Amino acid sequence: MRTTITQIKEMKAKGEKIPMLTCYDYSTARILDEAGVPMILVGDSLGMVMLGYDSTIPVTIEEMLHHTKAVTRGVKNALVIGDMPFMTYQTGHVDAMKNAGRFLQEAGAQAVKLEGGEHMANTVRHLVEIGIPVQGHLGLTPQSINQLGGYRVQGRSAAAARKLLDDALCLEQAGAFSIVLESVPTPLAKLITEKLSIPTIGIGAGPYCDGQVQVIHDMLGLFPDFVPRHAKQYLRLGDLIREAVTEYNREVRDGAFPTAKESHTMDERLLEELT
Repeated sequence: MRTTITQIKEMKAKGEKIPMLTCYDYSTARILDEAGVPMILVGDSLGMVMLGYDSTIPVTIEEMLHHTKAVTRGVKNALVIGDMPFMTYQTGHVDAMKNAGRFLQEAGAQAVKLEGGEHMANTVRHLVEIGIPVQGHLGLTPQSINQLGGYRVQGRSAAAARKLLDDALCLEQAGAFSIVLESVPTPLAKLITEKLSIPTIGIGAGPYCDGQVQVIHDMLGLFPDFVPRHAKQYLRLGDLIREAVTEYNREVRDGAFPTAKESHTMDERLLEELT
């Protein structure tokens, strides 16, 4: 049965930790779903790990919808969240509703994620009122990287910490069902988590959030360009793939692949007419 936003919120109430991972393709989505991950985010991080962009800013809604469709085809149980890319919701409620609606109607997602706090609260409210579940995103918001001046921890000053707490409360009041806290000091993330009745999902925000999210390429060691401090590499899959491809390359060059095991036979008498 498909995980619902109600079940996600109940996990916080029961004190159950909530795992979430990003995903961008059908095959990986099937694996994550079979492993029991309750929430899958089709993140705009695909711009960097899948498409080779320098940031998430160039990602278009068509690219996001393309990957979200692939993920939803591979998922039967997890709640799939589509990440709304830059300038698809900041331009007004009407644009936000049209674009968010495409994630549900065309791509099969069950919710959307957008960045921003108090200034986005009305947009969140409008989406929720028309039946579109929304996950918020505070702290280091990659779509604002030019304004933030780089990938830096957010909320270290008293004023910045207060602003993050107020933003989180605004998103909760607007109807967000959960909030991602990215690159936020652990004590502040703990306080925000305690103040909210909806789940917090941390990424570089310490162990006290209600859940955690990681970019799948980071945790599997598939993105060598940059490994964030908050990422734990559970596997160095990139090294394993490189070793396998190197072996394949050698065997083909040496004539060791394919063997009879990987080949097909036929009645060679049928070839007599051809020869």
